[in-house]
Amino acid sequence: MMLTRVRVATRLVPLTKPDASLKAKSERKLAKQICKVVLDHFEKQYSKELGDAWSTVRDTLTSPSCWQHAVLLNRFNYPFELEKDLLFKGYHTLFQRSLPYYPKSVQCYLSRIPDRMPSERHQIGSLKKYYLFNAASLLPVLALELRDGEKILDLCAAPGGKSVALLQCAHPGYLHCNEYDSLRLRWLRQTLESFIPQPLINVIKVSEMDGREMGDAQPEMFDKVLVDAPCSNDRSWLFSSDSQKAACRISQRWKLPVLQIELLRSAIKALRPGGLLVYSTCTLSKAENQDVICEILNSYSNIMPVDIKEMARTCSQDFTFAPTGQECGLLVIPEKGKAWGPMYVAKLKKSWTL
Repeated sequence: MMLTRVRVATRLVPLTKPDASLKAKSERKLAKQICKVVLDHFEKQYSKELGDAWSTVRDTLTSPSCWQHAVLLNRFNYPFELEKDLLFKGYHTLFQRSLPYYPKSVQCYLSRIPDRMPSERHQIGSLKKYYLFNAASLLPVLALELRDGEKILDLCAAPGGKSVALLQCAHPGYLHCNEYDSLRLRWLRQTLESFIPQPLINVIKVSEMDGREMGDAQPEMFDKVLVDAPCSNDRSWLFSSDSQKAACRISQRWKLPVLQIELLRSAIKALRPGGLLVYSTCTLSKAENQDVICEILNSYSNIMPVDIKEMARTCSQDFTFAPTGQECGLLVIPEKGKAWGPMYVAKLKKSWTL
């Protein structure tokens, strides 16, 4: 928050007045940073797709002071003292109610009030103790139902948060983290080095391949595949600093579902029969979420939807969900006090063909 220089007043005023004024100025400053081109576009689309829920979602997305950050503890350098401190401050663990495939090794702490811990710096040779992220990002990882020894593909892996979460869940026999963008690839490598010990790094492969080619390169190789696809990224787009670039993004937005479907087709090729595939985005867009999954289900006789409603029931105290019309799909929408998401998660299974 920016503090402005205040001249000494000639009359006394209550202390609450300047505080309220500062808060108002801060809110105005944040409002100025919102990209009107993007907000107007979202207003037209999401008011139709989400109905009355959109006004609450919009108010949360455009108010960074309401945003929350979850703390994922690193089991490879476990911070016991930090855990005690989080509990003392009123943090609680995600999934306080039981989820059948929630690994005990995963410790993710949430606060019901906006609170952000400082990020740890990357230090060569030293593992970080915790990862700060949007708690909804853990849902696609948990939906994979990971087991020790499995071969796992994270097709669009940067910046690496979900790869780190995957490794908190299980010790894979092989983890392939792929990222096509060279700058994001460096970010991915640094994230893995910051959280994962060397012996485990040896079972991880990091590649810079066009994800659409992975299926042909490694057919039926993996037990589990995560496709955290490039998407509209609603939170980021709303705060675009260049309105011209934002307008260009919006005009090209229709291309994203085409890319997402191509990535899923590649992922299906890379998935072994009997394996699970999870698709996720951080957008509210029906075209990039439900419509993409409908296209896949209509195109493949051996790809089956997997009911994911139990996950929503189990974590309803921490997340708010919008209807998707799909048993295999969840959509987390942010609201004040539960400012997680947007996050769409869909779960599919590849059946054996006769």
